[in-house]
Amino acid sequence: MPQAPSDYQTRYPVDFGNIDPLMRQTVVQLYAEDGGKARGLLYEPPDRRPQTVVIMAHPRVDFAQHYSIPYWLEAGFAAFALNTRYLNNDSTMLHENLLLDLAAGIRYLREERGFDRIVMLGNSGGGSLFAYYDAEARKPAGSRVAAPPGGGPPDLNRYAMPPADGLILLAAHPGQGVVLMGSLDAAVVDENDPFATDAALDMYDERNGFRPPPEASHYERDWLERYRAAQRARVARIDAIARRHVEEATVARVATRATDFAGRPAAYRNFMARRTMAPRFMTVYRTQANPNYTDLSLEPSERVVGSIISARPDLANYHAFGLARMMTPEAWLSTWSGISSNARLERNLPLVTVPTIVVGATADQDIFLADVRREFELAGATDKRIEFIDGADHFMRAGGTRAHLGDPRPRLMRLLTEWTAEHFAP
Repeated sequence: MPQAPSDYQTRYPVDFGNIDPLMRQTVVQLYAEDGGKARGLLYEPPDRRPQTVVIMAHPRVDFAQHYSIPYWLEAGFAAFALNTRYLNNDSTMLHENLLLDLAAGIRYLREERGFDRIVMLGNSGGGSLFAYYDAEARKPAGSRVAAPPGGGPPDLNRYAMPPADGLILLAAHPGQGVVLMGSLDAAVVDENDPFATDAALDMYDERNGFRPPPEASHYERDWLERYRAAQRARVARIDAIARRHVEEATVARVATRATDFAGRPAAYRNFMARRTMAPRFMTVYRTQANPNYTDLSLEPSERVVGSIISARPDLANYHAFGLARMMTPEAWLSTWSGISSNARLERNLPLVTVPTIVVGATADQDIFLADVRREFELAGATDKRIEFIDGADHFMRAGGTRAHLGDPRPRLMRLLTEWTAEHFAP
């Protein structure tokens, strides 16, 4: 069985510790139908040719050494780790483009490598990504998403989107925008000033129930209702800013196509031509402010105070690193808006009818037990299953109040490899 290194808790959280050097590894360059380039790494056992491959991807995170890979190989499966065109950078990310990258990966596995069965592993942000893909792939051309929320290409009706055969949702986001809306700081009153705050809505103000970690906080129900409403209102406010910027660029494009454009003054022509090319980048401040991080009576579980990013979200809330920190308007609307993004499980998962297993971590600090149960309810499959891994954090490392149970990954992967073998023989 694959062994985790002794310091795996401090490493890049999704990487495996070791792999049998005899396992075959093939580096793959993928070109989507729109010309976008992604990269993949195909892993295969040394002594057999599997008929089933597990494909894994995340919108931006490097999955090339995903911790599940050695376990899949040991169980006789192949594994394909796909890194999208937006690896480590989501500032211009359109989820609709990501679907074209997945299509290229699945087409490669089917047509060039000859795999009979393809199972999608949607881990974390990959969950809402694969659900969006499968929901659109099974629609007939003409009924798919014709443009991202901010407009422009791609029109998914123009591209081949081969379907897969099964879906694993592992600590899956209900949608990156949905998760962000839950952690967006409702107290921000000026999108251009990270310190401008409505104290009455500041979850990190002790007058509202906050206590510095590791002590737990407590927020009153009526305050929480106001806070959640203000979070949604902030998303709507940022959406409006994004759409205004998109409209400005649209006006410029229309102007450059006007019949009299060539005769307009040079300064005007230069400004309009440049405006069609240069997006207005949006800075989204303070995105580590989910009351669930500090009030453990909300969404009760085995987790401890903190988020998957920091044990001190009250400080990380102001850090340069954060979710959705720097975005084009189009990227915000497509990926990080909990209102406008199409990449939401609530929208897509009822349309996914392939065999599905939903797995949650009992000490996850961002995907809560109710989220996992809701995903199971939403799943459109008649063949579906839900499981929880005790003593596991979001990355399936030992965590929370039952961390003493030890490394959860062997327990997780025994479950996943057995379920997959029952449905799709290696």
